[in-house]
Amino acid sequence: MLIDLMHMIREDTQVRVAVLSVVETVTSAIPTTLDAAALSQMVDRGQITNAIVDGPLAFDNAISLFAAEAKCISSSVSGNADILVVPDLESGNMLAKQLKYLGQAVMAGIVLGARVPIILTSRADPMDIRIYFLCTCFIYL
Repeated sequence: MLIDLMHMIREDTQVRVAVLSVVETVTSAIPTTLDAAALSQMVDRGQITNAIVDGPLAFDNAISLFAAEAKCISSSVSGNADILVVPDLESGNMLAKQLKYLGQAVMAGIVLGARVPIILTSRADPMDIRIYFLCTCFIYL
């Protein structure tokens, strides 16, 4: 559903999805790397369509082509990720707040998959951010 929303927002581009983990190599010692590899494999099987999905990728490799090249990682997602899939709610919450407060990112949080989109706001969000949330939901409807 998020891939579909990205296609609605940016019609002419291929959506690139980075599935994040703490490391970029698959190891049974870190279950999130197995999950990321499984999601990447689902693209090859046609279970996830209309996107390029790669993982596991550490955050630096997902957002920086330089970091990926320094680690000899070859990925069409590295440095071009449109969507960052996080391993769990806690890491997602931390990443979102870091992007917002350290990187001045503008973000709209919505939950897709319910009968209607659900807006996620923070008590600290100013009115213009809340309007971004509403606009994003209307695009999806």
